[in-house]
Amino acid sequence: MNVQEEFGSFSKYIWGFVNSKPILNNLKNLSQLQATTPLSDTISKDLKKRGFKFVGSTVVYAHMQATGMVDDHVEDCWRRNQIF
Repeated sequence: MNVQEEFGSFSKYIWGFVNSKPILNNLKNLSQLQATTPLSDTISKDLKKRGFKFVGSTVVYAHMQATGMVDDHVEDCWRRNQIF
Protein backbone atom coordinates (compact mmCIF):
# COMPACT_ATOMS: atom_id res chain seq x y z
CA MET A 1 0.00 0.00 0.00
CA ASN A 2 2.86 2.35 0.79
CA VAL A 3 4.46 1.73 -2.62
CA GLN A 4 1.13 2.41 -4.30
CA GLU A 5 0.69 5.63 -2.36
CA GLU A 6 4.24 6.81 -3.10
CA PHE A 7 4.48 5.81 -6.76
CA GLY A 8 0.86 5.50 -7.89
CA SER A 9 1.16 1.76 -8.54
CA PHE A 10 3.54 -1.13 -8.01
CA SER A 11 4.04 -1.20 -11.77
CA LYS A 12 5.30 2.39 -11.85
CA TYR A 13 7.59 1.66 -8.93
CA ILE A 14 9.15 -1.50 -10.37
CA TRP A 15 9.44 -0.22 -13.96
CA GLY A 16 11.11 2.92 -12.64
CA PHE A 17 14.23 0.84 -12.05
CA VAL A 18 14.59 0.40 -15.84
CA ASN A 19 13.25 3.83 -16.81
CA SER A 20 10.15 2.11 -18.24
CA LYS A 21 12.23 0.48 -20.99
CA PRO A 22 12.96 -3.26 -21.20
CA ILE A 23 16.58 -4.37 -20.96
CA LEU A 24 17.40 -6.36 -24.09
CA ASN A 25 20.26 -8.74 -23.41
CA ASN A 26 22.15 -10.15 -26.35
CA LEU A 27 22.85 -13.70 -25.22
CA LYS A 28 24.64 -16.07 -27.55
CA ASN A 29 23.72 -19.21 -25.58
CA LEU A 30 22.08 -20.34 -22.35
CA SER A 31 25.40 -20.59 -20.51
CA GLN A 32 25.43 -16.77 -20.45
CA LEU A 33 22.08 -16.61 -18.67
CA GLN A 34 22.30 -15.35 -15.10
CA ALA A 35 20.01 -16.01 -12.15
CA THR A 36 20.66 -12.57 -10.67
CA THR A 37 22.12 -9.24 -11.75
CA PRO A 38 23.35 -6.16 -9.92
CA LEU A 39 20.00 -4.54 -10.77
CA SER A 40 17.97 -7.42 -9.31
CA ASP A 41 20.18 -7.16 -6.21
CA THR A 42 19.33 -3.45 -5.93
CA ILE A 43 15.59 -3.99 -6.42
CA SER A 44 15.57 -6.85 -3.92
CA LYS A 45 17.26 -4.71 -1.29
CA ASP A 46 14.83 -1.85 -1.91
CA LEU A 47 11.81 -4.14 -1.66
CA LYS A 48 13.09 -5.62 1.60
CA LYS A 49 13.69 -2.11 2.95
CA ARG A 50 10.04 -1.38 2.17
CA GLY A 51 8.88 -4.43 4.14
CA PHE A 52 8.46 -7.01 1.36
CA LYS A 53 9.38 -10.59 2.15
CA PHE A 54 10.51 -13.50 -0.06
CA VAL A 55 11.95 -11.10 -2.63
CA GLY A 56 15.52 -12.29 -2.99
CA SER A 57 17.53 -11.32 -6.03
CA THR A 58 16.72 -14.54 -7.93
CA VAL A 59 12.98 -14.11 -7.37
CA VAL A 60 13.21 -10.46 -8.45
CA TYR A 61 15.13 -11.37 -11.61
CA ALA A 62 12.56 -14.04 -12.47
CA HIS A 63 9.85 -11.39 -12.02
CA MET A 64 11.78 -9.05 -14.31
CA GLN A 65 11.93 -11.75 -16.98
CA ALA A 66 8.27 -12.75 -16.59
CA THR A 67 6.99 -9.19 -16.84
CA GLY A 68 9.18 -8.15 -19.76
CA MET A 69 11.49 -5.84 -17.83
CA VAL A 70 14.38 -7.89 -19.16
CA ASP A 71 14.57 -10.01 -22.31
CA ASP A 72 17.01 -12.91 -22.09
CA HIS A 73 16.06 -14.81 -25.25
CA VAL A 74 19.18 -16.26 -26.85
CA GLU A 75 20.05 -15.50 -30.48
CA ASP A 76 18.69 -18.77 -31.88
CA CYS A 77 15.46 -18.76 -29.86
CA TRP A 78 12.33 -18.82 -32.04
CA ARG A 79 10.69 -16.25 -29.76
CA ARG A 80 13.53 -13.73 -30.14
CA ASN A 81 12.78 -13.45 -33.84
CA GLN A 82 9.17 -12.57 -33.06
CA ILE A 83 10.19 -9.84 -30.63
CA PHE A 84 12.94 -8.08 -32.59
